[in-house]
Amino acid sequence: MSRPAAAVQRVIKAYDVRGLVGEEIDEAFVAEVGAAFARLVRDSGGSDAGQVVTGHDMRTSSPTLAAAFADGVTGQGLDVVRIGLASTDQLYFASGMLDCPGAMFTASHNPAAYNGIKLCRAGAKPVGKDTGLTTISDEVIAGVPGFDGPRGTVTDRDVLADYGEFLRSLVDVSSLRPLKVAVDAGNGMAGHTTPAVLGPIPSITLSPLFFELDGTFPNHEANPLNPANLVDLQAHVLEIGADIGLAFDGDADRCFVVDEKGQAVSPSAVTALVAARELTREIGATVIHNLITSRAVPELVTERGGTPVRSRVGHSYIKALMAETGAIFGGEHSAHYYFRDFWGADSGMLAALHVLAALGDRDRPLSDMMADYQRYEASGEINFTVTDAPAAVDSVLRAFGSRAQGIDHLDGVTVDLGDGSWFNLRMSNTEPLLRLNVEARTAEDVNDLVDEIGSHITAGVKEPT
Repeated sequence: MSRPAAAVQRVIKAYDVRGLVGEEIDEAFVAEVGAAFARLVRDSGGSDAGQVVTGHDMRTSSPTLAAAFADGVTGQGLDVVRIGLASTDQLYFASGMLDCPGAMFTASHNPAAYNGIKLCRAGAKPVGKDTGLTTISDEVIAGVPGFDGPRGTVTDRDVLADYGEFLRSLVDVSSLRPLKVAVDAGNGMAGHTTPAVLGPIPSITLSPLFFELDGTFPNHEANPLNPANLVDLQAHVLEIGADIGLAFDGDADRCFVVDEKGQAVSPSAVTALVAARELTREIGATVIHNLITSRAVPELVTERGGTPVRSRVGHSYIKALMAETGAIFGGEHSAHYYFRDFWGADSGMLAALHVLAALGDRDRPLSDMMADYQRYEASGEINFTVTDAPAAVDSVLRAFGSRAQGIDHLDGVTVDLGDGSWFNLRMSNTEPLLRLNVEARTAEDVNDLVDEIGSHITAGVKEPT
């Protein structure tokens, strides 16, 4: 059956499939996406052609949607291997281990009413707008052709223990000092994967928070990028005297860190720490960082003999550069961390293992250790609602043009003001928003810049969100 183009394109986005269950996404729609995906990977030949691995998160709609997708795939003659409940990086592991394409059913950190699909080719290679999602969208709009052949089969396979063992094989955690580790799963998939990955490490004592899998998110949103969702973990760390706190988003592919004082650690500092560790085993390796990650990251990479490469924001750009350059590691401000040894895919749990290994190898508190990687102060991402984003950007550039030591347009506009101060303005692709990130030497300088830039965003501005 054909579908309205606008409705399909609203759900099949640049990086994944995502929408409101029952209104934008239902079983029939997902079955068509599964059929179109099967045709995409079957027609490409090679190892992509035989089977598809699927996993799903704890949302109430996920098992049903995953089953509908499997029906679409098998209807096109391909087999389906179901790994059941999984984090997104666990699905990537299965795609890499089985060398076959995969589909993860999750809406990540979005509210309970949403669901979606993250797709990959064999070896966890991403499927985005330019690498398959447009083809899938076009077929769903036109109506997916039927398949004149035998249906595929569906089998089940448990890979959780293999996933945990594989991650631990990538980081030496054999001689860590005793660590008390608080983990806030936010009722998401980290409640499923943390015991399998960290539980077998003898020197780690886990203190779990909200490990019960519950797609209604009864305690707080599973989005640690919002500081309000770290409050419970910060209090828990202080209450039990933990050495470190870890927080994961709903599908557990992003990891956020809290130190023993209950203070959030910048994902840029985590990126710098992991980069430094990876560069000790491969001098001169390439490290990817997106353009709103702290300037401390490329500085440190260069100092350690590595090659920093700057990327646009977004996992498809990072993963493409990882493959193109053979980079050993990549990090984003949003706490996505990418590893060459993990098929170039992102894994919050693998990043957590690196931080735990670094902490456990030193007799220093986390706050002291991370100070080595925190050279600047940052605003975090501030969103301004505007009616005319280009006019607002022009207004800012006119105001700062004479002070700028450099301006580039890799992703939005980045203005270098010298002496460690810079800012980036990016327009949202889907909302009337301008996204502002500022970095400077001191918090006072950051606040002054945010106020000044905000005063020039005059075209239809409401309030920062």
